[in-house]
Amino acid sequence: MNSDKNQPGIKSGMAQIVERNIKALLDRRQKDAANKSWQDKMADAVTRFTGSMTFVIIHLLLFGTWILWNAKIFPVKPFDPSFVVLAMFASVEAIFLSTFVLISQNRMAALADKRADLDLQVSLLAEHEITRLITLVTEIARKMDIEEAHDPEITELAQDVHPEKVLDTMEENEEKYSKEN
Repeated sequence: MNSDKNQPGIKSGMAQIVERNIKALLDRRQKDAANKSWQDKMADAVTRFTGSMTFVIIHLLLFGTWILWNAKIFPVKPFDPSFVVLAMFASVEAIFLSTFVLISQNRMAALADKRADLDLQVSLLAEHEITRLITLVTEIARKMDIEEAHDPEITELAQDVHPEKVLDTMEENEEKYSKEN
């Protein structure tokens, strides 16, 4: 019997299927990254940079110098004594930065929705497979005249789950709960 340690490319304790799944996910991420538009790449780069400490330090230095210069602390002529230009720059920067962040967040939300859909599909498939296994094992148990085969809970578990009915039940319970509170 071969163990995972004896197979090339398989780490100790890691099943081949896990490694295959990891590779598939990484391949998909690379494919998605390669297919990103230049606008998305730019929005991501700006968002990544503006979320860094380098960005914070640059702003501290720039705004700090601007404020100190125009607050007449140094013996130099102020160029924006009322700080109107500084406020305008900060406002315009905030508009653009928030737009870049929203673009990145929208794309990340779309990716999260795809992952949630995949997770749901895998869960539904697993549920169906388990239901089929319960049916099969129950039939074997009946043929072997095992008492547990006649348990009503087993019969209920052997029923296919209908996602639309589950969603309807969830919505009904949420409505009922929200009316009570």
